[in-house]
Amino acid sequence: MSVTLDSNQWNLVYNIFSFGLISMLACTVYTLVSQSRVLPKYRNALVMSSMVTFIAGYHYWRIFNSFNEATTAGSFEVNVSGANGAFNEAYRYVDWLLTVPLLLVEVIAVLALAKELSKSLIMRLVPASAAMIALGYPGEISDVRGTQILFGVLSTLPFLYILYVLFVELTKSLERQPAGVADTVKRLRLLLIATWGVYPISYILGMQGDPTASSFVGVQVGYTIADILAKCVFGLTILKIARMKSHAEGMAADH
Repeated sequence: MSVTLDSNQWNLVYNIFSFGLISMLACTVYTLVSQSRVLPKYRNALVMSSMVTFIAGYHYWRIFNSFNEATTAGSFEVNVSGANGAFNEAYRYVDWLLTVPLLLVEVIAVLALAKELSKSLIMRLVPASAAMIALGYPGEISDVRGTQILFGVLSTLPFLYILYVLFVELTKSLERQPAGVADTVKRLRLLLIATWGVYPISYILGMQGDPTASSFVGVQVGYTIADILAKCVFGLTILKIARMKSHAEGMAADH
């Protein structure tokens, strides 16, 4: 099975993968060199952010290579059969299986919640994130519409649970945040919903049974944009919160 793209579609996918790769690598470097700009208690959040984008950068390198290798020489035909040498969608799910739990821990770390509450949130959210990704994968690789819908619905349940828990806890944390930080946390809350909301939209674009050129392009571009927003933009917002909280707690503003 293969999809035949036109030159514009192929170049769009090629370029968006390239953009995703360099975005992840740049954010990794930036968050790493920014460690000294926050208090030690918030550095774990930046370490998590660096790990998220580094892992994602590695997988985008693999996705980028897989796309090139799956393209028939001299044409824009992409092998999506799932056989050896075909475009490997599994790289995304391996990436998400590693990075989504880290993203959740990253949020909890920057909020500096009580130890017992942080532990409780991790114990609830990490298994839910694993379930969300594990349930989504069978639908992603299936070319049967019924299977795609079934696993899409099943994976949405832990997805909604994660968003609900995070939204509630971020709201509760507002009153404990220093002056000025609460507004940024509110934006983080909205950013979380907006960026994570792109993933199910991209999944739905692929729910057409056998893939078409337009559905393939829509899914790949959608997932890549969602990853950049959820990992890079989200990570930079976490850095901003960590810096603001560090300054509010006495760290010199010139750091």
